[in-house]
Amino acid sequence: MPNTNQTTNPTVDQQLTFDDQVIEKIAGITASRVDGIVSLDGNMFSEFADKVTSGTDVTKGIKVDTGEKQVAVKMDATIEYGKSAPEIFKAACKEVAAAIEQMTGLKLVKFELHINDVKTKAELSDAQKAAQRS
Repeated sequence: MPNTNQTTNPTVDQQLTFDDQVIEKIAGITASRVDGIVSLDGNMFSEFADKVTSGTDVTKGIKVDTGEKQVAVKMDATIEYGKSAPEIFKAACKEVAAAIEQMTGLKLVKFELHINDVKTKAELSDAQKAAQRS
């Protein structure tokens, strides 16, 4: 009687890879949910216009470097005036790392968040109204 614990098939060479755009999209969707982040490319007006239309590109302002088992992410963002940039950074890093690891198995080894603008609530409201009129 054959031993049922032994595998009769040879080991299969397996590899799971991801396009950089997939990692950018995961990071973008995740970071856009972080309180205080207005947009990820610094161009808030085009972001609001994109949300009104079907042309939303959640990878704007995001660059990634994907390795075999790890990834580095760099983002440009506009944040809401009055919010704590260090707290936004900490939350974005934590959330992006968790999402990438959970969905891909890749480990986030470097995270950069470059704040290139701040917007007040009045500026955000005006931009939303302008985008809705377009």
